[in-house]
Parts: sequence; C-alpha cells; structure tokens
Amino acid sequence: MIDRLLADDAEGDAAPPTVLFTGFPGFLGSALLRRVLARGDGPVACLIQPQYRDLAATRAREVVSAVGEADAGTEDSATDDDAPAVHLYEGDITAPDLGLGSALDDPALLAGVEEVYHLAAVYDLSVDADLAEAVNVRGTEHVLDAAERLGVERLHYVSTCYVSGRYDGVFTADDLRAGQTFNNHYEASKHRAEVAVRERMAAGLTATVYRPAIAVGDSETGATDKYDGPYNLLRLLLAQPERFAVAFSVPGAADTELNVVPRDYVVDAIAALSARPDTAGETYQLCDPSPLTVPAFVAALADAAGRRTVTVPTPKPVAKAAARLLSATAVDVEPATIDYFDHPTRYRCPNTREALAGTGISVPRFESYADRLVAFARENPAVGADPMT
Repeated sequence: MIDRLLADDAEGDAAPPTVLFTGFPGFLGSALLRRVLARGDGPVACLIQPQYRDLAATRAREVVSAVGEADAGTEDSATDDDAPAVHLYEGDITAPDLGLGSALDDPALLAGVEEVYHLAAVYDLSVDADLAEAVNVRGTEHVLDAAERLGVERLHYVSTCYVSGRYDGVFTADDLRAGQTFNNHYEASKHRAEVAVRERMAAGLTATVYRPAIAVGDSETGATDKYDGPYNLLRLLLAQPERFAVAFSVPGAADTELNVVPRDYVVDAIAALSARPDTAGETYQLCDPSPLTVPAFVAALADAAGRRTVTVPTPKPVAKAAARLLSATAVDVEPATIDYFDHPTRYRCPNTREALAGTGISVPRFESYADRLVAFARENPAVGADPMT
C-alpha cells in the first residue's frame, strides 16, 4: 500500500508530481530538494523508507516553508494553488517498481513524472558486499527501469569520483572502465551502478551523471548529518591533548591527494547543472581541482582543531590494526579510511569548471571552512556515523 503525504498539508486534489527524488531525507537530498523547488520545479515526489517517515515529513515541511518564505513578497511569488509541494511515498529502491506498483501508471499519482533525481545509496566504506549490491547496484537498476517505464525526459544520477577505484593516475569524467581495483565494496558497487546508467544512456535514456568527491559538511555552517571519512581523523585529533596529538602517516601519504568538497558546493553544482538542457548526456566530477595532499590536509584540520600534531610513520597494516583497536575502545576510527591515505588516484574536472564558469559556483579552499566543520562537530557530538540506507 502506498502511503502518500503532502508536506504542505494540501488537499488530495493537489497537482500530481512531475519530479521524483530518491535519497530524501538524506544529507545531499534534503538540500538539493530545496534548490529544485526554489527554482520552480515540481511538485516533487520523494521515495522514502518507512523508518524515515517522521524525519522525512519534518524535513519536507521545513523545505517547503523555507522556499515559501524566500518567495514571499517577490513579484512572482507562489500563490496557494501553485505553492511548492512535496509528496512522500513509502517505497524501496531494492524492490521491483520501487515498491510503488501501479502508482507508476496512475496519472493522479506518479505517471506524470518527467524528471528523476537518484541519490539513494549506501554511502559507507565498510558496507558488506550483499547490501552494497542490493542498494547501490540493483537499486539503481530498479530506478532506471522506473525511469524508462515513466518515459521521463531526464534522469539525474549521483555517482562518486571513487568509481575510479585505485586507478594509478589522473581520472576524469571521460574515464570509467579503466581496469581498476577497488578499496571496498562501496566503490565497486558504485562503479557497477554507473556502468548500468551509462549502458541505459547508450540505449537512449537521457541522463546526466554527477560524481562528487569526498563530501563533508556545509562550508558556511559546518552542518552535516553523518561523521565519516575525514571526520574519523577529526575524532582522533579531538580525543587527544591540545599540546600533543598523534596522527598516522602511511607510506605514500606525502604524494597522495585527499579530494574533499563541502556539501553546499556539491548541491549548488548539481542544481545549476541539472537546470540546463545542454548538460544532458554529460558526466561531471564535482571535485577540488587543486586538492590538498594528505599531510597538508592533516595540518589544516589539526590547526582548525587547535591541536599541535605529530605524524608518526606507520605501516598501513599497523595503522589499520590501530584503528580497529581505537574503535573497540573510546575513539571511533573506521579502518577503511586508512586506504585513502595512500590512494593513488588524482581527480580533475575540466568540463565541470567550464560548465560552471560565470555561475559563481566553485570549490572553496579547505582551510577557509575547516574551522566551521570542527565547530559543528564539537557542538553536535551526538551525530553518528551510521549511513542512511
């Protein structure tokens, strides 16, 4: 049975959705939904899991309210009849038809959807193979099937730069199948998912692929809803004395780039690129064109955290064992993050920079907002590391 909610508490005769989102109320999905509504697209249907119903309803109402307040008083402000609306449908991307069945064929429900944003995935470096396959690969295939069944005009698919795996060299938007190995099941499953998207594109599906690098909190507020990736290093630093903190330095780290981008850049870039017809059929890497090396990143984060830090040369197996030991005691440090301290791939994004030229959207230097990430982490210790699946 489909559970349908209207975020603005409108009556059941409200206009049916023209846009479908997966990945709401997640980290990127919540912010991107606001951008899409603000530019006048929608109504939007969000596919949600039952366990996130209350959170989704709360965030949807917040988004609708924020968009409505931003529009209030402008010459083209929305009336009650065309106010931004978010419809919440309980479903599951791991199920055929997304668990929505005949709703995909009903003009009063989802049959009028013209555009799909697929963000739902397991963003977890330690995810097991079966879950990664079910959500990231088969889930994407089910979204592709639904998009074709709906006859949508365009699909927007959020992939990751790390479809590169451990490719030794420069990896651009033109690269995908490069004979690479993978650090973990997350990377491997996202690679297979993007291959599936590319195959449907070759068969005629109009789509755009977006590949974020490592996404951290908002560059203005520091806000995030998950402490993973670089936050493992931050937790380690904050757990140690100000005057003397220790960090790992594995062989090869000095030449390794750690490509980090803030959430607002990723969302702003996707919102800007997805609004343009000339970006259809393209792949865009949303990465830092001039990233810090691992030692420079550690130094910047330590400075923001107010820690005098010594990096200790550590063989990679020893560093992973130490991370497991720390996680079993007082400091949650995911061993899988150690693989990115000697990650051989360098990411570049010439077509993204060209497409965003003149928009004012660019990647801020990590040093310019690291203090905000640290401040948010200190003020919000209850935020966890568990992925929203």
